[in-house]
Order: sequence, then C-alpha cells, then structure tokens
Amino acid sequence: MPVALGRATRIVQGLLKAGKEYVCLMHIHKDVSEQRIREVFNEFIGKIKQIPPVRSAVKRQERERNIYYIEILEIDEKDVLFKIGCEAGTYIRKICDDAGRRLGTGAHMAELIRTKAGPFSEDNWCSLHDLKDAYEFYKEGDEEELKKIILPIERAVEHLGKVWIFDNAVDTVCHGADLSLPGISKLESDIKQGELIAVMTLKDELVCMGEALKNSEEMMDEEKGKAVKTKKVFMERSIYPKFVVKKNES
Repeated sequence: MPVALGRATRIVQGLLKAGKEYVCLMHIHKDVSEQRIREVFNEFIGKIKQIPPVRSAVKRQERERNIYYIEILEIDEKDVLFKIGCEAGTYIRKICDDAGRRLGTGAHMAELIRTKAGPFSEDNWCSLHDLKDAYEFYKEGDEEELKKIILPIERAVEHLGKVWIFDNAVDTVCHGADLSLPGISKLESDIKQGELIAVMTLKDELVCMGEALKNSEEMMDEEKGKAVKTKKVFMERSIYPKFVVKKNES
C-alpha cells in the first residue's frame, strides 16, 4: 500500500484508478480436474461483468471490469494459487466465488496479497522496521537508506500519460490555469481525450495532474486552444519565474 507524505498526499487519488496485481490463494470446495480449472480461469480474461460482494464499500450493482491477465502459479489438490492483473475496483474474492460457480463446486478466497498498485510493485516494499532503521541512519547523517524508501512524487505518476511544458508556462499552471497548446514542448503519443495525465517540466518535475482535453494527435496538429484541464497542482508557485516581455521604449 503506497503511503504519501506532505504535499504528496493528494497524489493517492491518481493511484486509486491505476491497475492492480494480486496473488491469491483460492480454495475449491470439491475435487475438479486441473484442465477444467484452467479453462474456467481463461474465461475471466478480458472484460467481465461483476456485482460487488455483499460486504463491500460500494453500491451493489453490476459493473464492467477489465482483467488483463491471470497466471496459475500452482494447483495443489483443491488449492489454486494464481496471479491476476486487473482494473482498479475489481473484487478478487468475487472472482473466486464466480469461478467456483462456473466449476460447479463452489470456491472461496483463502488468502490475498496485493503485489502491484500502478507503478509500485513488491520490489518497492518496505517494513516498519526498515523505515525505523533508515531513520536511525538518517539521524546519524546517512540519507541513503531513507532515500530508497521515501521516493520522489514523480514515481507515483509513472503509469500516467505525460506532457512536458516550457519553463514560461509552469508558473501559470501552478496558479491553477488550464494548459494551453502553445505551452507544450513535447508529449507522449498515446494520450486519449478524457484520461488523467501528468504535466511535467522539462527537468521531469511534476507540475500537476489534469484531464486531457484532446488526444495526442490533436495536441500535435493544432496550434491554439486548451490541451489539459488542471485538476491537482503539486509544484509550489514561483519556483519557475514568470517571463515578462518588455516593450521597446525607443
């Protein structure tokens, strides 16, 4: 579970809709062939319909979710260990329950571990003991271990599409203005209209997150108009100076 600090706490909302990966242990209630288990799991890959479980924090109505992949890691009699990559908001215990129904045996989720959330994976895990030890080193003047645990805010937007803006556009966006097309220096090629993207400086510093008002092709082809609706600003104002054009007084 990524934990944000200070001004970075608002970045968490950008991670909520990011894709997730889990490792799950499912227990099947009756004996069934391994081949049949694999067949049923393959049926869940792609877009599925799901009704959240009775004990859930959202309204119980059917909704569509995307399952990117399912990899069966091990089958031990009635226990199935599998890895699943899915769209945010997918209930894995409901996957287990639905799989049990399709198998005709019944099944339930026995254990679950989240291994990815957006750009963060199990490779980034640290324990409270790790954090405490790193802090003790920090108090002694060694920052290296703490830097491995407390990461720059830019790491939290690695999964988002990005546009990079000229220095003279940064402060305007920091004041909450929407980003206009002339302020863009470069951008990624797969941005879609309506999706959440990150606006970066040319030094790869995060300025804000916003909603793309145009897709990549439109941003590259058009010269005027709004490109990004600013949603959350993270860079402090006046870090980048305003550029003032002086008139010729002669």
